[in-house]
Amino acid sequence: MAADARPAPLESRLGYLLKHAQSKLATASAEALAPYGVDGHELAVLVVLSGDVPLSQVEAAGRLGVDRTTMVALIDRLEDQGLVERRRSPHDRRKNIVELTPAGRECLGRAEKARREVERRFLAPLDEGTAATLVRALQMLLAEERGPE
Repeated sequence: MAADARPAPLESRLGYLLKHAQSKLATASAEALAPYGVDGHELAVLVVLSGDVPLSQVEAAGRLGVDRTTMVALIDRLEDQGLVERRRSPHDRRKNIVELTPAGRECLGRAEKARREVERRFLAPLDEGTAATLVRALQMLLAEERGPE
């Protein structure tokens, strides 16, 4: 390799930047969510289950993109904390419907507020327009990966 043909610094590589930005955000989020007894994965489950239509464990897993075993473990932890409850589907006894309890709704509201504040602080070095553009760009990249819904 020629002396002047040095490799680009890591800080110019997209993968490096995304990995380290995500790690920084995940650490800050974990600290903010700890007082509510949930982590980011569990909060995502609460968000998915908070809709108007009750979901089965399998349906919730599909929306989150996690396998059934992972979903069972997440639901078990949330159920142990009294944040969700399972019940048999009246239409298909093989399905478990999972719904938030009142404590789960309260936890969701408080934890979501903490999550939004962490994201606001994380994006604070960017002006509002740049932050919004970054979020839209990431949404577009993920939408392209998933394909049309």
